[in-house]
Amino acid sequence: MDCLGTSLLHPPFREINFSVIGQYVDYLVKEQGVKNIFVNGTTGEGLSLSISERRRVAEEWVTKGRNKLDQVVIHVGALSLKESQELAQHAAEIGADGIAVIAPFFLKPWNKDVLINFLKEVAAAAPALPFYYYHIPALTGVKIRAEEVLDGIQEKIPTFQGLKFSDTDLLDFGQCVDQNRQRQFAFLFGVDEQLLSALVMGATGAVGSTYNYLGKKTNQMLEAFERKDFSSALNHQFCIQRFINFVVKLGFGVSQTKAIMTLVSGIPMGPPRLPLQKASREFTDNAEAKLRSLDFLSFNDLKDGNLEACS
Repeated sequence: MDCLGTSLLHPPFREINFSVIGQYVDYLVKEQGVKNIFVNGTTGEGLSLSISERRRVAEEWVTKGRNKLDQVVIHVGALSLKESQELAQHAAEIGADGIAVIAPFFLKPWNKDVLINFLKEVAAAAPALPFYYYHIPALTGVKIRAEEVLDGIQEKIPTFQGLKFSDTDLLDFGQCVDQNRQRQFAFLFGVDEQLLSALVMGATGAVGSTYNYLGKKTNQMLEAFERKDFSSALNHQFCIQRFINFVVKLGFGVSQTKAIMTLVSGIPMGPPRLPLQKASREFTDNAEAKLRSLDFLSFNDLKDGNLEACS
């Protein structure tokens, strides 16, 4: 799961509110049953932060999560190889449990070998840390199939541990699993509304934005799947889909995710950083009503003042 809130200090600049990270760790663990964190990813607007900000965010999550979280994985992808290496080395120094990297998306790698060479250089900067490839072609524009990237990757990157797959191409995902059954890779699925399908195909975990506020419901689905109660698991997935389908029609993205995270947790996530715009009050009101209708949120769950950052 990836998460990070920013708070508005001096318009038009959005500065990070580091003081709430410890509080948010406690919320995720106690309220949502989330014990593994993916820091500085999409929801956390990691690529909209400066390198110094990303370093400090990583430090806060590692420090505040100590003895509370099982794993803190830091996303260290950047357009610059040097910056990715710096972030990877820093993650190792502060005691992170792993690093993840997306493909550079301005001057893009044009084939598998070029991409692997980039990933290899980043991984080498933190040779003791587990390394994950973050596949998210809709945002990077890098259309190299994950199946191709995984072919022989451990021979070139010995620390390769697994894949975060954020794409709807279940054929590609299925082949990643099928062709690597003899390897102990982690296959982490990143499309929350399709998680049950990915579990059937061999996903070993999930990383996604909705686990910030639907973690409890998703854990119920995972538990039903583990005990082979597929009817209950499907009902949980459909329930999650009802909410996601509803907010997608309203216009759903990082800004709206932050508004919902504030609504459910009671912890002010603040507005996003430009060029993103904060969610409208109309969106928040509609999302709250839908959460209540699906029994995801009761009146007792709503914390005092938690709508202020979204108004």
